[in-house]
Amino acid sequence: MIRKATAVWQGSGRDGSGHLFSESGALAETPYSFKTRFDNEKGTNPEELIAAAHAGCFTMALAFGLQLAGFTPTELTTEAVVTLESEGKGFRIGKSALTLRGKVPNLDDAGFVRIAREAEQNCPVSKVLKAAITLDAKLV
Repeated sequence: MIRKATAVWQGSGRDGSGHLFSESGALAETPYSFKTRFDNEKGTNPEELIAAAHAGCFTMALAFGLQLAGFTPTELTTEAVVTLESEGKGFRIGKSALTLRGKVPNLDDAGFVRIAREAEQNCPVSKVLKAAITLDAKLV
C-alpha cells in the first residue's frame, strides 16, 4: 500500500504560504503557513497532521489488538499532543504524547494498558516517528 500527499509552497518561510493535497481528497488545497504553524491562524500545520495521524493509527491498532485478544470496545478516544521544540537554529518534534480513554466490556485496567502498550509499539505511525528518512532532491 502506498499513500501520497503533496505540499506546494510559494514565497519565503515567514511570509510565504502553501497548500496541502492528499491522494484521497481529504486534504484539498488545505492552507498552511508560518502563521498557521506558530500564530494559530486558520489552516493546518505539520504537527497537527502528525498528531491526527498518530491518534488515528494508534487507535486503529488498539482496536485490532483488542479484537485479537477477544474484546470489542464500545468506544476508544485518543488525543495525541505533538510537541515542537527549539533545537539549535531550528526545531524538532520532541514527542508525541498519547492520552487514551476507552470503554471495553469485560476487560480490566491492567489488560487494557498491556494491549494499549503493544498497540503503541506496533502502530506504523509510532514506528515512523523513529524511522530513518530518505530524500531525493533536485532542481527542476
